[in-house]
Amino acid sequence: MDERNLCNSPRYYLLYFLLTLSFPIVSQSINESLNYTVLFNGNTDTTVSCYRIPAIITAKNGDLIVAIDERVPSCGDLKWSDDINIVIRRSTDNGNTWSDIRSIVDYSTGQSASDPSMILNENTGEIILFFNYMDLRNERDVYYLKIMKSKDHGKIWSTPRDITDQISKPEWKNDFKFITSGRGIYHSNGDLIHTLVNLEHGTHLFKSSDNGKMWQLIDSPIIPGDESKVIELADGSLMVNSRVNKSGSRYIHRSQDYGMTWTSTSDSQLIDPSCNASIIRYTSEKNGWDKNRLLFSNANAPDKRENMTIKISYDEGITWTSGKTIYPGSSAYSSMTILENGDIGLVFEKDNYQETVFVKVTLDYLTDGMDKASRVKND
Repeated sequence: MDERNLCNSPRYYLLYFLLTLSFPIVSQSINESLNYTVLFNGNTDTTVSCYRIPAIITAKNGDLIVAIDERVPSCGDLKWSDDINIVIRRSTDNGNTWSDIRSIVDYSTGQSASDPSMILNENTGEIILFFNYMDLRNERDVYYLKIMKSKDHGKIWSTPRDITDQISKPEWKNDFKFITSGRGIYHSNGDLIHTLVNLEHGTHLFKSSDNGKMWQLIDSPIIPGDESKVIELADGSLMVNSRVNKSGSRYIHRSQDYGMTWTSTSDSQLIDPSCNASIIRYTSEKNGWDKNRLLFSNANAPDKRENMTIKISYDEGITWTSGKTIYPGSSAYSSMTILENGDIGLVFEKDNYQETVFVKVTLDYLTDGMDKASRVKND
């Protein structure tokens, strides 16, 4: 999805390149202060305790959708709060303005939905939203895994559908399991791929090869790993970037055989305080860009959830830049997307979960003017 958004912005190409086309990344001054747009604020909304666990995606038409937990009686997670809903806000102008908050999943009290994540199906244009469900009054501690779809860029959503039996095992019924919040991926082979965490039996990938009609578990555990994000590398192989509690850094898992076997290592470049993070592709050489670029956002600190930072890798996650601090204070879960104009959109939890904010930055800003994405050939 990210590469598609970059490819579809010809109005921003610079005419003075002869064989190379570039984004106007210089539109954001390197020294310009960032503009944080507050999307959700539990302090000012007296009907909820807090908003948590944001996810953002860019629709095929360029619209932005942010989904998040609306936690009503308390800020507790799924198994500790009997009224959590999924709400969204949309933007049709690259995040300059946003719609009102709208609920898309709201069960009766006693049933909760949590941890939204999304995939854009680049084949059909549909957006698939995943969430975890629990009936705390009748089946407390039993996690169910559900999806819903939008065919109109996030305006209307289908009735939730349970896929637990497709991506889990009967013997896992009472395990602590959940689909990771944030986002999954559309693989270049057409598969939709996402991560399922089972704290007793390891993280697993699951996929669909028929545009999300049916799903299947890839039965090869990824250990260690809590909340994890999968990404396709330039050669088509898979990399999973994982939170590992109390490790002080991210764990990186790589597979050359489509998730059947994994090699795993701790990455000291990616300091982490045991928190969810985001990793997405910005550009790919095989799609005509000058460089391969991955982006990674997290609370860049060893112990405390603070110092929201975006880092860049030019070698498919082997090495990373030291990063650009987006917000030095209290910051936690984050989710990134590429806007239609090539900017980078980031939504993250700020100031001890009081606010969830959206901010957009440019590659020029992240690299202090040292890097500008350029097209080297036409697709």
